[in-house]
Amino acid sequence: MEFQVTNSPFNQEQVELLNRLLPTLTDTQRIWLNGYLAATQGSAAAASVGAAPVATAAANAPVISKEVTVLFGSQTGKSQGLAKKVTKKLEEIGFQVSLSSMSDFKPNNLKKIQNLLVLVSTHGEGDPPDNAISFYEFINSKRAPQLDDLRFSVLSLGDTSYEFFCQTGKDFDKRLEELGGKRISPRVDCDVDFDEPAAEWINSVLSSLSEASTVAVTAIGAGAAVTPGAESEYSRTNPFQAEVLENLNLNGRGSDRETRHLEISLEGSNLQYEPGDCIGIYPENHPRLVDELIEAMGWKSDELVTINKNGEQRALREALLRNYEITVLTKPLLEQVAKLTSNTGLQELTAAGHEQDLKTYLVGRDLLDLVQDYSLKGTPAAEFAAILRKMPARLYSIASSFKAFPDEVHVTVRTVRYEAQGRERYGVCSVQLAERIKAGETLPVYIQNNPNFKLPENPETPIIMIGPGTGVAPFRAFLGEREEIGAEGKSWLFYGDQHFSTDFLYQIEWQKWLKNGVLTRMDVAFSRDTDQKVYVQHRMLEKSAELYKWLQEGACVYVCGDEKKMAHDVHATLATIIEQEGSFSPEEAAEYLTRMQQQKRYQRDVY
Repeated sequence: MEFQVTNSPFNQEQVELLNRLLPTLTDTQRIWLNGYLAATQGSAAAASVGAAPVATAAANAPVISKEVTVLFGSQTGKSQGLAKKVTKKLEEIGFQVSLSSMSDFKPNNLKKIQNLLVLVSTHGEGDPPDNAISFYEFINSKRAPQLDDLRFSVLSLGDTSYEFFCQTGKDFDKRLEELGGKRISPRVDCDVDFDEPAAEWINSVLSSLSEASTVAVTAIGAGAAVTPGAESEYSRTNPFQAEVLENLNLNGRGSDRETRHLEISLEGSNLQYEPGDCIGIYPENHPRLVDELIEAMGWKSDELVTINKNGEQRALREALLRNYEITVLTKPLLEQVAKLTSNTGLQELTAAGHEQDLKTYLVGRDLLDLVQDYSLKGTPAAEFAAILRKMPARLYSIASSFKAFPDEVHVTVRTVRYEAQGRERYGVCSVQLAERIKAGETLPVYIQNNPNFKLPENPETPIIMIGPGTGVAPFRAFLGEREEIGAEGKSWLFYGDQHFSTDFLYQIEWQKWLKNGVLTRMDVAFSRDTDQKVYVQHRMLEKSAELYKWLQEGACVYVCGDEKKMAHDVHATLATIIEQEGSFSPEEAAEYLTRMQQQKRYQRDVY
């Protein structure tokens, strides 16, 4: 929009100057100018009625520190990425910002802080991410100090399909208040589609801190909205349509498993990654499930529904295929459906006192189950679609080194199929990749950087990698990278699956790396090839003396795979090895592992 002489109080020369200047202003410059104009207008108004000048009023007001501490607890890098964004925005408007992982922050400094921003994800069943554990334990202990001078705000990331949604963020928010802290702005809890609520939180924090710390910056203009991910051309909110070059089944004939190896072109995207990063893929729902849902609701495939806040519309079938998640039920969704449909059965299920019944119902069921179980046919498609969660991307550990495969990214995906409630179920992304994506077709993708799962800076540092099944994917990237850079450090891989003959993923590549010395040693566990099941943790115990020796030499340990069972067992095994081989008490062994995590010598990519 341009200024015109006819509809503004400016003369022709001023209009021309404004029209040249305004389009060139950055968000930060707009914020500053907004505040400056508001402050000078306030000063003039005060003088005209004989009041004290603004500068005098500000001098007499309590001085709020322009120093801000930003702490993040992040498992996959999302909270860390957002923490960097809010840090950059604060620095642009004159704040001094200290940005730190919770694991690197000295808890004793907490009492010295006046402005604190906490950005934290929730991992597993309501647990803090690995790099937040020590700080989380400190702040919830008796050693935590009173924080009467603290002003804080919390941004929590989570997933409403988990029972303890954003629990870690809620815990931090509650505890900081208990210790005497006052909120800069209210806590915001983000679901998997976090871009808009995170941007609103960042803007709220910027506005509140600016107003409290200086008269010169008093407002955040509408043009100053923060859009996480907007820095690069392709991102979560603007994925790259990447061509699939190869799509292979890694399992041998006779295996009851199917593991796809995809090679995807990034040519023309300028997207890059490092070993340990993830690729996000936006999948499509199974067409059969979509058609069954439309039929069960009595909808028409071609009727239009609105798919975003911009008012964009799409045919219902297309929207259910690409835009909405229909395979996962969450408590918030059921509460909204109960309200929308006034269904008494659903209202009862979501009422207080029925928490366990609701939890049981949510497991293993999808939207079609809900529609059929509660006879929801007849609810208008437009109203129903409006309460559905957006289709979240699926994140997979990258299985290639960018140095070894420029402009390509490789991914290892196990196909998920099972039966529940008398119906076949499909892993949304894995079955699409297995059945409906061929070489030459495209997928919408982006790169999710993960700074918390990285090779050591010193290539001579020994590394121990523990990755059963598809958890071995990032270690193919690690070794590919170390081969390219000529790393001299020792490497040891623990790998497991069901059968040696059919399930030994990337066997030829491990053998090549063992032969040329990129991989120093490898121990395998094939659980179904022996009468007694043998897993990677059993192989670790068998080699406990040697493994502990590597730890004492400064080796970094990496674990990738299932969080609920495998990662828990591996953690317990590491503690046992340290306790036995180092003659430590259980408490000392736990402290040993905690120190390793703080030193970034124990990193996990678990899900």
